Amino acid sequence: MKKMIIGVSLIAACASLMVGCASGTYILTGQQRTPINPEQVTLYQTPPARFEIVGIVNAASPGSRQHNMDSAVEELKKQAAKIGANGILIGAVNPGGQSVGVSTGYGFGGGTSFSATGVGVSSHGIQLSGEAIYCP
Repeated sequence: MKKMIIGVSLIAACASLMVGCASGTYILTGQQRTPINPEQVTLYQTPPARFEIVGIVNAASPGSRQHNMDSAVEELKKQAAKIGANGILIGAVNPGGQSVGVSTGYGFGGGTSFSATGVGVSSHGIQLSGEAIYCP
C-alpha cells in the first residue's frame, strides 16, 4: 500500500510539472507589418468590416484549466503582434482534456500471492489557432 501511495504521489508530481508556459508559432501569408504590443491585439469571432490577412497564428498551453486557456490566448496575441497584426480572427479552439485510469490485479500461484496496481494519466493541452489580421 505504501508503494502505491508513493507511485500515485510521483505521478501527481509529474502531472503538476505539465502546467508550464504556453508556446506559439506564426506563418506569414501576407505583408508583415511593424511589430506592436500584444495588448493592442483584439480577438474577433466574426470578421470585422475591413481587414487584411497578415498570417496564421497558433498557440498551445499544457493543461485544460482557465488559466491555461488565458495563457494560450496571450501567446496567440504575442505571435500576432510579432508580425504587426492588430487582430486575430479566432479559428480552431481545442480546449484540452485529461483522463486518469487505475487498474489493479491480484493473482495466486505456487503458494504465493501477488498484486499489482497501475495508474495512467493522459493529458493534452489547449490548442488555439486563428488568422492574424490587420484592421485599418
